[in-house]
Amino acid sequence: MRKKISFSSDYTKGAHPNILKRLQETNFEQLDGYGTDEYCKSAADKIREACDAKDADVFFLVGGTQTNQIIIDMLLEPYEGVVAAQTGHVAAHEAGAIEFSGHKVLTIPGFVEPKELSGEGTSKKPVYSDQIGKIRACDLKKLLSDFYADDNHEHMVFPGAVYISHPTEYGTLYSRSELEELSAICKEYEIPLFLDGARLGYGLMSRRTDVTLQDIARLVDAFYIGGTKVGALFGEAVVFPKKVPTKHPVPIIKQHGALLAKGWLLGLMFDTLFTDDLYMNISRNAIDMAEELRAELVKKGYQLFIDSPTNQQFILMDDEKLKELSEHVRYGFWEKYDDTHTVIRLATDWATTKEDIDELMKFL
Repeated sequence: MRKKISFSSDYTKGAHPNILKRLQETNFEQLDGYGTDEYCKSAADKIREACDAKDADVFFLVGGTQTNQIIIDMLLEPYEGVVAAQTGHVAAHEAGAIEFSGHKVLTIPGFVEPKELSGEGTSKKPVYSDQIGKIRACDLKKLLSDFYADDNHEHMVFPGAVYISHPTEYGTLYSRSELEELSAICKEYEIPLFLDGARLGYGLMSRRTDVTLQDIARLVDAFYIGGTKVGALFGEAVVFPKKVPTKHPVPIIKQHGALLAKGWLLGLMFDTLFTDDLYMNISRNAIDMAEELRAELVKKGYQLFIDSPTNQQFILMDDEKLKELSEHVRYGFWEKYDDTHTVIRLATDWATTKEDIDELMKFL
């Protein structure tokens, strides 16, 4: 049976060859455990330099859900919850992991109303604007001011931190000014701003962003640099630019079952990714291929569901045509649009090639 071509997600492949080479070269070295080895130290130093945050605390964890849960647990008091967009990953696709740790997710609208479709073929406009998936500063301000205006707020779950992702679940991006507005509100209410960077490289390398890694380190209180989706076998690099907010972070990591004994594996991978700008270079490949894919989709008259500037491209498909496509292509189901149409996601990644795009287009 012919193997299907896969554009279902951006973590279907293994690791960058440079990482595999170094893992093989260091396989028989005797290294200290739990992230105390020389590779973790070197990787942390390189990340601090890239962020222009010389005093940052850096930790290496295995996966995104685990990382979100641990960071939020570190940031919050037992009586506090985390504010997130309705469509945010911690609210929608993490199986209640945050609630399982004892903290409520307090959701606010993270999207604007869909626009009416207009025109035909390539003249059709995206269904959603670039605001989908994002928290707007005005909505955050209203949630916080309304909470403290309620005389009963001492009996309620306090909004203790704000969670955003960059890119969002819908591939949209915050601008620098939007991050500055959110950061200012969080400072006003003395709560931390946390940025989920599972796809951070793809956000930073977008052709339509004005946000840099240094901007993020300056404006947020915690974030992580995704490796699982950007060239590593697995792993996320957690950064607290202004120091970790707890006296003893390692016990908290261990309580969550997340302290990897062979922590040097994570350190080595991020040390490699942050050598010779590899992380940014391979992230740029995903964006180049996404732009190529987008151009081909528009040329063939497909309806773009969202104006995504990153590696995730969303299209509106007739359900009958989708049945035919599924015989040849693995895609990501996103949501039902109506009784006869479905929104699907096609994701490029650090290793996607022009040949992959050409093969996909044969079936579109």
